[in-house]
Amino acid sequence: MAETRVYDLTTEQIVALRQTLENIDLKLEGDLRRFNGLNIKRLNEINCHRGKRHRNSLPVRGQRTRTNARSRRGAKKTVTGKKK
Repeated sequence: MAETRVYDLTTEQIVALRQTLENIDLKLEGDLRRFNGLNIKRLNEINCHRGKRHRNSLPVRGQRTRTNARSRRGAKKTVTGKKK
């Protein structure tokens, strides 16, 4: 098997790849993004648990949020301690 890099592909090979991908009936790029967006919108509209988690920008698949989940919740918001 020849290990060909993408930048080494000829125009004919690129055209052949595109045709192959179109014939497989996969959702790619914009169609896939639209499909996923509509699924999330549906979950939000039926007000299910996963939809609520998406709406509040919290982890959807059961991960813990007491610690971690920083990428989903954003940067830390520091809470000051109580004054005596």
